[in-house]
Amino acid sequence: MKKAKLNTLDRAYHTYQARQNYLRQQKSSARHIQVIEAERMRERAEKERERAEKEQALVSEQRERTEKERERAEKEQALASEQREGDETERERAEKEAALAEIERLKVLLNDARSR
Repeated sequence: MKKAKLNTLDRAYHTYQARQNYLRQQKSSARHIQVIEAERMRERAEKERERAEKEQALVSEQRERTEKERERAEKEQALASEQREGDETERERAEKEAALAEIERLKVLLNDARSR
């Protein structure tokens, strides 16, 4: 009877040990899964950060291009304005020259008419 009781105790002990081993493995597996999930989350966060940085760089580049385009347009506008002013000045000069030439022609005519 002692042997049967010992066998029962042995079996109970081995069952207990097997259960403890199973629980340890479950905890270990759960920790491993948590580590893997944490690593995946970290990798996703890193990729998102990199994507956000790239997007920010693109936005900055676009802003710089827009600013350069605006500056170029302002320069073109200023040059066009200067050209218009130059054209206007040249037209006024030509009109003055034509008026002076007309005055000289009229003076000659007047002098010719007086000398006759």
